[in-house]
Amino acid sequence: MSKPAPHPLFKLATELGPLVIFFVANAKFGLFVATAVFMAAVVVAVAASYAVTRHVPVMALVTAFVVMVFGALTLYLHDETFIKMKPTIIYALFAAALGGGLLVGRSFIAILFDQVFDLTVAGWRKLTLRWAVFFVAMAVLNEIVWRTQTTDFWVAFKLFGFVPLTMIFAIAQMPLINRETRPHPSPPPLAGEG
Repeated sequence: MSKPAPHPLFKLATELGPLVIFFVANAKFGLFVATAVFMAAVVVAVAASYAVTRHVPVMALVTAFVVMVFGALTLYLHDETFIKMKPTIIYALFAAALGGGLLVGRSFIAILFDQVFDLTVAGWRKLTLRWAVFFVAMAVLNEIVWRTQTTDFWVAFKLFGFVPLTMIFAIAQMPLINRETRPHPSPPPLAGEG
């Protein structure tokens, strides 16, 4: 049974909504309140995604789990280091999953990204390697930003830096995806067509 396809705006709202809320809450109330609000927003986004599609992508589940753990540590210990490390941990987990899959001859990117493409084996391998390297780069970038910049800058960069960089990288993979998509056989002609 195929999964219902959510409206693109709904998908955007569930993916970016918690980040926007985190950004606004940080500006108004500070990082600790923003962290609690972010945790709640992530839970609502996952629940809404499941309610509409009866499915939650693996990336969303892993992200929600790490947000809950590191958000709780941030609030319990009153130490903003944990929430700032959260993107590093998520990016490192995704890079490790993709890289580990390649080492054992599997391409986990289809599962990780809830894929809709039908690529060749070589295509999946190339795409997996590219995303693994990208996630390593994003983990390193997060470490540089949170360790060298103010908290407000880091929060803004999560929304206005990481999101555009990810979108640009994803769009840049389209030539590879188009090149490596497996051709589908043409359907047989209808009776009377020649």
